[in-house]
Amino acid sequence: MTTPTTRSLVDQERPRAAGSSARTATLRHASAAARLLRRLEPPLGRPTRVAEARFSGAGLTVGGVFVAASLLPSLLPRLAAVQGVISGVSLVVGYGIGTAAAATFAYLGVPRPRGRFHAVLVSGSVALCVLVLVLAAWKQVGWQNDIRHLYGMPPIGPGGWPLVAAVTVLVSAVLLIVSRSIRVGFRAVRRRLGRRMPRRLATVVGAAALLVASWALFSGVLVTGFFAGANALFAPSDTVVPAGAEPPTSPVRSGGPGSAVAWTDLGAEGRGFVSGGPDVQDINDATGGGARLPVRVYVGLRSADTAEARADLVLSELQRTGAFDRKVLVLATTTGTGYLDRNGTDPLEFLWNGDTAIAGVQYSYLPSWISLLADQEAASETSRTVFAAVHRYWSTLPESSRPRLYLYGLSLGSYGVESILGSIDLINEPIDGALLVGPPFVNPVHAGLVADRDPGSPASLPAHGDGRTVRFMSERDGPDPAAGRWGPTRIVYLQHASDPVVFFDSDLAFAPPEWLSDGQRGPDVSPRMGWFPLVSMVQVLLDLPSAGSVPMGYGHLYSGPANERAWVAITDPPGWDDAALQRLATTLAGRPHPYG
Repeated sequence: MTTPTTRSLVDQERPRAAGSSARTATLRHASAAARLLRRLEPPLGRPTRVAEARFSGAGLTVGGVFVAASLLPSLLPRLAAVQGVISGVSLVVGYGIGTAAAATFAYLGVPRPRGRFHAVLVSGSVALCVLVLVLAAWKQVGWQNDIRHLYGMPPIGPGGWPLVAAVTVLVSAVLLIVSRSIRVGFRAVRRRLGRRMPRRLATVVGAAALLVASWALFSGVLVTGFFAGANALFAPSDTVVPAGAEPPTSPVRSGGPGSAVAWTDLGAEGRGFVSGGPDVQDINDATGGGARLPVRVYVGLRSADTAEARADLVLSELQRTGAFDRKVLVLATTTGTGYLDRNGTDPLEFLWNGDTAIAGVQYSYLPSWISLLADQEAASETSRTVFAAVHRYWSTLPESSRPRLYLYGLSLGSYGVESILGSIDLINEPIDGALLVGPPFVNPVHAGLVADRDPGSPASLPAHGDGRTVRFMSERDGPDPAAGRWGPTRIVYLQHASDPVVFFDSDLAFAPPEWLSDGQRGPDVSPRMGWFPLVSMVQVLLDLPSAGSVPMGYGHLYSGPANERAWVAITDPPGWDDAALQRLATTLAGRPHPYG
């Protein structure tokens, strides 16, 4: 029997029980909602070690395919160590793509295969990857020997494979550690932000912050520090006197008697240039007599503090040496270290019996492969400033007695020449022509001419405007025989289809280049070279440092006879028949390289 007191207590408990049930239901719904959110958005994750033992199967499979693709031939023969670097980078790139694809499928909830089908799919993918990798490794030596045979280089054997494998593992391990360190940093930032904002927003903000910080570190610290360190490292080499280089005894050379430019300030390449080249006897032996000693003017980076001051020195030296009384005057833009290729300068002096003047100005201490990235503005500014000073004076001289005016540039030097070709100074007093050798991929005019080439002409050796103003040549091909008459200004691009300095392009990462398509491929490019996304860009990028380490006439090395044919097309020297030009080509090919 329930007493009044007991009923009162029971009645008091009922509302409490009802409230408790409501709270329980609310918590249950909240828990369900939380589980749903966790399924829809990425978890913050636990703290991750940089070197995790776990690897993605999809990533390793795609990475293996990328390694196989990296063994395909590219523009140049490869050393084992270079192949290892390419394969290591390709492995990490492929691994990242495979891992990202697997994670994306999991995030989107794409159903995964189950049971026997899953086992067959995984086994088949791994087997196919291994088969492709083994087949590529087996054929890689033969592919490399095909290129080496094309270049006249001795064949290689499989003995380099241990080094390839070791470098591949080392490079991929370093890149993997770096990438996982970045991932650890991202997760740490996302966890901290996730305490103050929704997880999705924390993910976006964290990723943006990490990208900005990485870019600032790379461009503002690493790149700047690298260029500054490289400049400090290579500056002392500019004081070296090349073997065989001695102070000139002729007044027609900078650094010689009466020169306003000190021999010690010319730099290593400048000293080699003014003390080298053919002398009167060399030229007479090739031409039959009546030669003059060519004028060679040079101003080093230490000769004056500014580009304007160095330009004034060049003009002063040209006037002092009587350069404006010669038949041909060439303003040459140097490469990074101040180098002027003897294969480009000597032929002109032979062709014109020494009645020439060539002037160059140094703007950097850096070797070409670094200067190509660091000194584009310096090359452009120096070229324009020197040209403006000299052209201003040259244009005041009587047209009938002043020398013909030409421009010359190899590699980054051609970039400087292109900056002059767009100058407003050329409107009223155009130059007579220009020779641009091995134009690098940063050259905007060259890129525009190739894109705008005449229909049917190959990208590796284009024709433009029926050859009236611009013509393209290679080591094995002269100007287009079908070209029309030259106009008043003659511009020649000398380039090899195998030169990565010319044909590297970041677009190689995602689209096959025209110069690899049927009918477009040059004769010095392996017929087995193909295109593979991302990998081909890495291959050609890592061909760049080797572009000057191949036999003459391939890659970025342009021979004296090839330059001779280009100068003949541009300057049209009198008195040279085919037999005489062939004899000169033999002479140029046999001349010793060191500054003599």
